[in-house]
Amino acid sequence: MAAAEFETPKIREYPIIPRLQEGVMAHSKPFVAKPDFQEKLGYPGELVDNWKEVAIEKMGELTGKYRSLQVFLDSCVKCGACTDKCHYYLGTTDPKNMPVARQDLFRKVYRRYYTLSGKLFPKLVGAEDLTEEVLDDWYSYFHQCSQCRRCSVYCPYGIDTAEISMAAREVMDAVGKGQKYCNEIIGKVHVIGNNLGLPEPALADTLEGLEEDVEEETGVQVRFPLDEKGAEVLLVTPSADFFAEPHIDGLIGYAKVFHQAGISWTLSSYASEAANFGMFIGSYENMQKLALRIRQAALDLGVKRIVFGECGHAWRVAYSFLNTLAGPFDFLDPDYPVPQHICEVTHSLIQQGKLTLDPSQNDDMVLTYHDSCNVARASRMGDRPGGQFEIPREVIRSVCNHYVDMPSYSIGEGTYCCGGGGGLLTDDLIELRVKGALPRMEALKNVVDDYGVTHMAAMCAICKSQFSKVFPYYDFQMDQVVSVHQLVGNAIVLQPEEENRSEADQSEEAQDQAEAA
Repeated sequence: MAAAEFETPKIREYPIIPRLQEGVMAHSKPFVAKPDFQEKLGYPGELVDNWKEVAIEKMGELTGKYRSLQVFLDSCVKCGACTDKCHYYLGTTDPKNMPVARQDLFRKVYRRYYTLSGKLFPKLVGAEDLTEEVLDDWYSYFHQCSQCRRCSVYCPYGIDTAEISMAAREVMDAVGKGQKYCNEIIGKVHVIGNNLGLPEPALADTLEGLEEDVEEETGVQVRFPLDEKGAEVLLVTPSADFFAEPHIDGLIGYAKVFHQAGISWTLSSYASEAANFGMFIGSYENMQKLALRIRQAALDLGVKRIVFGECGHAWRVAYSFLNTLAGPFDFLDPDYPVPQHICEVTHSLIQQGKLTLDPSQNDDMVLTYHDSCNVARASRMGDRPGGQFEIPREVIRSVCNHYVDMPSYSIGEGTYCCGGGGGLLTDDLIELRVKGALPRMEALKNVVDDYGVTHMAAMCAICKSQFSKVFPYYDFQMDQVVSVHQLVGNAIVLQPEEENRSEADQSEEAQDQAEAA
């Protein structure tokens, strides 16, 4: 496929609200899912003949099932507070990427068929019939929303554009017009257990290779266990951690943390994926099927707790929905929260003095940190408000001597999206991804110029993949994005005697388990 031709936005000294350019992104659409991908998820293989009736009925079903959706559709007063908050609007200048305008693509159809005023006086209330042109707009612009929820932070009514985008995508799937990237990935997890379609033998080979690499580098045998029954921790991590940098360096960091702390752990070949793309397409049923794989793996392996690796939307699904999707988890150790984030585990171990760290091992970098949307605005960490912002930074500062935050308007609760979330991390949408990254690139350039920042840490697989791809468009290097636990792994000081102690602990634990049996 020929490379897409577009102009990369210029980085500006400070954020500027752009002039509107109507329709400049109307051409941007992801590939439509093939019939096989659709049918595996329970959707029609292609656009059904009576698609309009099906879509209207599905819209009514969703507004009836999810009360919040109806409230969001009914409560907007067009105040304008959200208009300049979307990174895609700031990067593309298309007015339909203003959150309120994107919502209205769905809202005007809802008003036409589900409100009295819309049925009687449609033109007076901005109600419109559902037509092929409207459906085409849906397919384009609801795939120009990364469901990052930044606009909801600034909305005085708390309207969640992400929920409207999810609903629109679910309606489109229901009529046979789903997105290839998301639906193909979900199907892989249902069958194989991870987004990559990586079978158990390949996964085992990868982990064996990592054990060899770490031992060659450190002289210490650090295990990467797979399907080991009786381990204390089931680690569920994004499958990107198994094959690409900087993700795989984060996986090495997890293993070193568990090794030095003497915590037995395992991965599962049955549930080797933390990510849950069912959320991106608004499908509760598919979210639940994916979550139930994790529950089953925890039961089969007899673990005491579940820990999630570095993935933003995986943590959102786990933190916000896991208990309702796949609970109760009363078979796990009640002394630990369900689930835990790997940063919570590492942070606690650092506070307890159980990790030996040498921050100077990261002295070749001046770090900043990107708050991933689904961690920042849809979850929490630890036992205090704001823990999702403080804990990762405290971990980074514990393992690095040189750290600087980006401008306050671009981090924390108001963090800018990477531009590739929400199921948009596909080359079909590379123009959108590059332009949507503009606000984050401007904030990064700010600290690069003012403080000499050399690298940006992130703890989301999508963010890391997105930045690796779009950095060169803005004259940054691909390897300037790093995993949080890559930094941790660099700083951990492993001693050969720890290997013997760890093996002795494991032998004693195995003997105790045998006696108990």
